[in-house]
Amino acid sequence: MRFEYTPLFPLGKDGTKYEQLTAGYVKEVKIRGQEWLQIEPAALRLLVREALTRVSFYFREKHLQNLASILDNPEASANDKFVAAGLLKNAAIAAEGLLPLCQDTGTAIIMGFKGERVLTGVDDLKYLSHGVFDAYTRLNLRASQNAPLSMLEEINTGNNLPAQIEIASCQGDEYHFWIMAKGGGSSNKTALYQENKSLLKDEKTLADFLREKIRSIGVAACPPYRLAVVVGGLSPEMNLKTVKLASAGFLDNLIDRPTGRPHGYRDLDWEKKIMAIAEETGLGAQFGGQAFALEARVIRLPRHGGSLPVGLGVSCNADRNMKAKINKQGLWLETLAYDLRPFLKKIEAVESGTAPGINLDQPIDKLAAELSRYPVGTRLSLSGTLIVARDQAHLRLKKMMEAGQPLPAYFKEHPIYYAGPAKTPPGLVTGSFGPTSAQRMDTYVEDFMKAGASRIMLGKGNRSERVVKACQKYNGFYLGTIGGAAALVAKEHIVSSELLDFEDLGMEAIRKIAVKDLPAFIIIDNQGNRLY
Repeated sequence: MRFEYTPLFPLGKDGTKYEQLTAGYVKEVKIRGQEWLQIEPAALRLLVREALTRVSFYFREKHLQNLASILDNPEASANDKFVAAGLLKNAAIAAEGLLPLCQDTGTAIIMGFKGERVLTGVDDLKYLSHGVFDAYTRLNLRASQNAPLSMLEEINTGNNLPAQIEIASCQGDEYHFWIMAKGGGSSNKTALYQENKSLLKDEKTLADFLREKIRSIGVAACPPYRLAVVVGGLSPEMNLKTVKLASAGFLDNLIDRPTGRPHGYRDLDWEKKIMAIAEETGLGAQFGGQAFALEARVIRLPRHGGSLPVGLGVSCNADRNMKAKINKQGLWLETLAYDLRPFLKKIEAVESGTAPGINLDQPIDKLAAELSRYPVGTRLSLSGTLIVARDQAHLRLKKMMEAGQPLPAYFKEHPIYYAGPAKTPPGLVTGSFGPTSAQRMDTYVEDFMKAGASRIMLGKGNRSERVVKACQKYNGFYLGTIGGAAALVAKEHIVSSELLDFEDLGMEAIRKIAVKDLPAFIIIDNQGNRLY
C-alpha cells in the first residue's frame, strides 16, 4: 500500500472579509535566504483585546440577516417575531459600545495557527492572555471565571482569566487566529453521546436519535441557535472540539462532500434535515414557534470501528466569534456589522401587540392570584421590585436554612430574578442584565417555597418536573423573559439597582432592582401547567 497523506479537515478558500487594525508591529526579515515575519509581542495583546472588544458589542452581518428573516417569515409565530425584534434592538443598543450583547460575556477561547516562518521571541500565551485581561478589565464586561481554593471552595478571579488558548504550528509566514467568547449557558448544552454502528443503520434511525437530542437542548441557552452536529471522530475529545468550531462557523469552508479518502466533510443535505427537525420541535425562538435555529452545521468525521461519538452543541444568540490574522501588511480582524439602521427599519414594521401590565409590588399571594388569571404562554409586562439571586446566592441561603437561620424577609416578599449583571458603565443604572438559566436553581425551589420564599421566579429556559410540582403545591409561578437581550433589558427596563446582600460574591451578589414594562411569559403556573 502506497502512503498518501490526506488532511483530516480539508478546508477550501476562506471567504472571510477582513479589515486592517494597524500596519504596525510587523516587519519582514531574511533568514538563510527566506522571508520571515517578525511580530512585536505587543501585537498579540492588541489583536486579542480588539477582537474581544468587537465580538462583545457587534455581530456578523449574516447573523443579523438571519434574525431579520424571522420578521419577514409569514410562518413564524408572533412570539418568534417578538423575540427576533427584541434581539435586533439589543444588537443596536450594544453597538453603541457601552452595554455588551449579553451579561455573560463568556470564556475567552483562542486558537492560533502559527506559520513556521513567524517569529515573536516570547511566550505567546502570556501576551494573548494579557489581551484578554485588557478587554475584561477595561470594558463593561463580566468576570465569570472561578479559580479553586480547594475541591469545594472557589474564588472569582476578577479579570476573566484564565483563557483557553491553543496554538498549532503550520506552514507559511502568517499567524491566524480563531477567537470566541463562549457563554456558560450555551457551553452547558454541549453533549457527547458514545454510540455505535447501529446508529447508522439507516437515515430514519439517525434522524430519530437526533430529533430526541435536539429537542432536549431546550431554550435555556438563548435561541435561535446555530446548531452543530458532529458524527464520528478519532476520539471523543476530537468530536467535541469539532462541535465547538463548527458552532462558531470556523469550519464553514470545510469540503462539503466525501471523496473516498479519510477526511471529514460538511454534509449540506443533513444540515437541511437538522433545520427541519429544529422547526418541528415547536420550541421556537424561546416561547413557541418554528425559529428554534437560524442555521445548522453537520460534520461527518472518520472514526474507530468500535466507537461512534456523536456530538451536539449550539452557538446562542450571543454569537461572539471572529477570525483574525497577522501578516506582513499588519494586523487584521474579521469585518463585523457596525451599521444596524437597515435592521431597525425592519423592527418598526413588526406589530408587538399589547400585554397585560403586572404590578410586582403587591403581596405575593395577591400577585399569584393575578397571574392565575392568564394561561401559560401569555406575555406580560412587569413593573416593580425584583430580587436578583442566582447559583452562589442560592447555595448560601440554603446553608443558612440548614443552620437554622431564617431566610431574609426580602426573599419572601418579592419575586426572584435569576441573573448576574455585567459591569455598570459610568452614568448608567446597571450593566447588561439578562436572565441566566433557571434550571440550575431547580434543586432549591421545593425547600425555599416550603419556607414561603421564591414563590414567583423569573429566568430563562425550561425547568424540571420537581419545579412544576412545587409550583402546584405552593401556589408558585415561573416566568421567562427574553434570553440574549441583556443590553435591551438594562437600558429600557431596569429603573434602579442596589446591592443588597453577599457583596463578596461579586456579580453573583444579591441585588434589588426596579423594572418597568419588562416583557415576560408565563412558563409554569400554579396548576402545574407548563409551556414546555
